[in-house]
Amino acid sequence: MAEHITDKIIRIGTRGSKLALWQAETAAEKLQAAGLKTELVIISTKGDQVLDKSLDKIGSKGVFTEELEVSLREKEVEIAVHSAKDVQSTIPADLELVAFMEREQVNDVILSFDPNFKLERESSAVIGTSSTRRRALLKKYYPNVTTAESRGNLQTRLRKLEERQFDALMLAYAGVYRMGYDNLIVYTFPEHEFVPAAGQGSVAIECARNLDPELKQAIQQALDHAHTHICLLAERGFLRTMEGGCSIPSFALATLANGDIRITGGLISLDGQTLLQETLTGPAEKAEQLGEQLATTILNQGGDAILQSIKAQRSEA
Repeated sequence: MAEHITDKIIRIGTRGSKLALWQAETAAEKLQAAGLKTELVIISTKGDQVLDKSLDKIGSKGVFTEELEVSLREKEVEIAVHSAKDVQSTIPADLELVAFMEREQVNDVILSFDPNFKLERESSAVIGTSSTRRRALLKKYYPNVTTAESRGNLQTRLRKLEERQFDALMLAYAGVYRMGYDNLIVYTFPEHEFVPAAGQGSVAIECARNLDPELKQAIQQALDHAHTHICLLAERGFLRTMEGGCSIPSFALATLANGDIRITGGLISLDGQTLLQETLTGPAEKAEQLGEQLATTILNQGGDAILQSIKAQRSEA
């Protein structure tokens, strides 16, 4: 590794929540293990500041990433660390996703302080979630459940749960596990039924496209998990073609085995009544194209009409 690379301090842009800091610190440890120097730079995003509105009301594109991307452009940081599922479907031309860190278990889970809490089809529980996808899937499979808006970091949501603002919380396993709250998990959704959001469970590393090529390569070597990267290429190909941000109830999960990518993805209407879901398999080197092909299939099966209906409902709201 060139000497000027090891002398340089890699400033890591991150949100300030405990989970975001865990992600950034994990990246920092891997970079340090590779002989690189690091420093964390905490940046507040619109998604952190506006907590009294649901994500679809404050705009789906870049609510957790935009300010971090500005800091990359202004060379205040060398890399930005994001939850991969928060990254908008299209990255600005002057930036790039240089690495995806090894993925955690992808499932959605239910948390409750009541160890006897059971989620059954007849359940009439109130479940806290800020995800459009989770709300729609709950309406389909658990029609008697009521969902309540649950914005804020994990600790804020758990406080609301403790205050009995809802009976249970629905979250991604990855964040719950990384924060050490997995003892509160009372139910794990099967991922073939509650297919996760594209990127769920992985951490994305973004940088400016014009970052020193040697430094970029060193960062990639230290942080990128090749297996995860291929799966995320497929899922993000799907997301980009759907033109859906994190406020669209789409979902995609790719797995890699024996050189082949298998991707399951789809879209569900906001009322949970219409679920479109398909699976495609193809060679790993065609991961991105496979994701795009799957999205086109879903759009042609009626996904286009679902998206138009969602946009119409939101413009009326």
